[in-house]
Amino acid sequence: MKSYNPILFDLDGTLTDPGEGIRNSVAHALQYYGIQMSTAELNRFIGPPLAEGFREFCGFSAGQAAEAVEHYREYYREKGMLENRVYDGIPELLAHLRGAGKVLAVATSKPEVFARQILHHYGLDGNFQVIAGSELDGSRSKKHEVAAYALSQCPLPADGRAVLVGDRRHDVEGARQAGIDAVGVTFGYGSEEELLSAGAPAIAHSVAELEQILLSIY
Repeated sequence: MKSYNPILFDLDGTLTDPGEGIRNSVAHALQYYGIQMSTAELNRFIGPPLAEGFREFCGFSAGQAAEAVEHYREYYREKGMLENRVYDGIPELLAHLRGAGKVLAVATSKPEVFARQILHHYGLDGNFQVIAGSELDGSRSKKHEVAAYALSQCPLPADGRAVLVGDRRHDVEGARQAGIDAVGVTFGYGSEEELLSAGAPAIAHSVAELEQILLSIY
């Protein structure tokens, strides 16, 4: 009999709702190029690596995408990072998992320096033995890369199986590439259809349902 342990969490759309800050930061960057997007279009940037989003959704070259990321960070560093909120029930979930002896980590494509500041601001950082993210230069931004890095820093219980919790297809696909399980959540920015199409073996529609899945024995 095994249980999920360690448990890796995506940050944006999984632990916190970063929508306002990311939308405002992307809109700030796109002003430089004379581009305007709707709220729905801006929401597509929540989850994927940022440079990838500018390439995919704006048709930017790699060089333009890197430039756009810098414009994005002009706003994000000053305001956008904390235009954010913790999802209801997340602090209690983390406390329950810790009480059950779970090793907890954050694995995000967001630059690690920003992830640490956000988690500290909301008092969540003390729940995690590992906080792993990308580098500011864009390296280690693919989800499988950051998941593998997080796992390399985690104590690995002999009787557990690692799992990554996230709200977008990138999380499910990254977990599979890293050789671990995935649990998709629909209270973030990815739909159930997106998560199922990516091959999510389990989906939680609420924080309470997520807790049941993560504490299950299989």
